[in-house]
Amino acid sequence: MDRSSSPVLPCMCANLRRAARAVTQLYEEELRSTGLRSSQFTILQTLSIAGNVTQGRLGELLAMDSTSLTRTLAIMSRHGWIEKRRGKDRREWRLGLSKGGENQLNAALPYWENAQSRLRQVFGRSQVSELTRLTNDVTNAVAGLAVNQSGDA
Repeated sequence: MDRSSSPVLPCMCANLRRAARAVTQLYEEELRSTGLRSSQFTILQTLSIAGNVTQGRLGELLAMDSTSLTRTLAIMSRHGWIEKRRGKDRREWRLGLSKGGENQLNAALPYWENAQSRLRQVFGRSQVSELTRLTNDVTNAVAGLAVNQSGDA
């Protein structure tokens, strides 16, 4: 099947997952030479924005399941890109960027920007902004649905 003629699927989940896989492939291609996977870049970028957070909070910010996040963080920790610090409560651990993580993120930013630029070329700046806003709205709305559903039990 010609990629430019993908059918509109009747399922929102299927369409969003297919779009996410296609976009991920673009970012993976751009980031390949940096040694970072797109998921690792996203974690570095999120920690750069959010600062030190618990693993649970990081999972919430990324809408990422605990198993996948734990596995990715272990790899990143071995590379020295993240550091764990004790929180206020001795049982709590907070994650943050290490100096190596900051360096890795900064080195990868031009490659990430290439991916961003390629998408802006295809869609235009305003459509990319609208898509970013819309996907953020979807994430927040679905997270709200999950909270409401668990509260109904």
